[in-house]
Amino acid sequence: MARKVAPTEATVLLLGETGTGKEVFAHAIHHGSKRSKKPFVALNVSSFSMDLLESELFGHVAGAFTSAIKDKKGLMEEADGGTLFLDEIGEMPFDLQAKLLRVLETGEFFKVGSTKPTKVSIRFITATNKDLGKETSEGKFREDLFYRLNIFTIALPSLRERKEDIPLLANHFIQFYAAKTNSLVTGMNKTFLNRLLSNEWIGNIRELKNVIERAVILSNTAELSVSSLPLDFLTSKHQGRDHALSAFELSSMEKLHIQRVLNYTKGNKGMAARLLHIGLTTLYRKMAEYELDKKRIKL
Repeated sequence: MARKVAPTEATVLLLGETGTGKEVFAHAIHHGSKRSKKPFVALNVSSFSMDLLESELFGHVAGAFTSAIKDKKGLMEEADGGTLFLDEIGEMPFDLQAKLLRVLETGEFFKVGSTKPTKVSIRFITATNKDLGKETSEGKFREDLFYRLNIFTIALPSLRERKEDIPLLANHFIQFYAAKTNSLVTGMNKTFLNRLLSNEWIGNIRELKNVIERAVILSNTAELSVSSLPLDFLTSKHQGRDHALSAFELSSMEKLHIQRVLNYTKGNKGMAARLLHIGLTTLYRKMAEYELDKKRIKL
């Protein structure tokens, strides 16, 4: 479907859970279009407040507000001639939806603080994990905008609906991160793959990618094994068991995991804390608890 719609000028709406690869599809559609030599600009709508989002999208003129000391180009102008990808479109404030609708219908907009219209030629691709039809019926999303965006819809399945793709995706990410980190990892053993297949993948492909990246970083062997998997893969949530591992076993694995990350960072505690997604003070506390600050042992 993406290949068929790519050469056209049709507006595309990508539907799917977080992490299913909506931006990857948007890139692919752009590169398969006649606009491929022009800019591809992406924006996550949910990352900005209404005022900041309006300025980010449409730009502003000097004096439009207190901190507007000079004219600023918005992403609409940056994307002129190319593609603008608006992720999480369902989060766009209702008032701004009218301005977006105007661009879709007329190809022009007004910068913040300006009375002069700016003309652009943009191919729009939008994405959401919400049910926009339901949002429209509840008055949370403009009906006219919904129909303008819903011209060609592609629904991306969750990873748990396409588990047969996990081996292919996992091998792709292994090769990618092995090359990126100069790792000797070349594949994964059967137990590791079975653990991947038994996971629910709430975070979809993005979660799988992160798990593989971390496993490649931590592995000391050519084949990835379960010892390189995150701790929560060994709990009942992932394995479908009636009980989690004992506190002793969890503590042992946490100690092992922290030690391996410290080995990888060559003792750089700040980098280790970032990779572990914990605060530096938390890392120091756990190092003291597991007596990891006394010496660094290769595991």
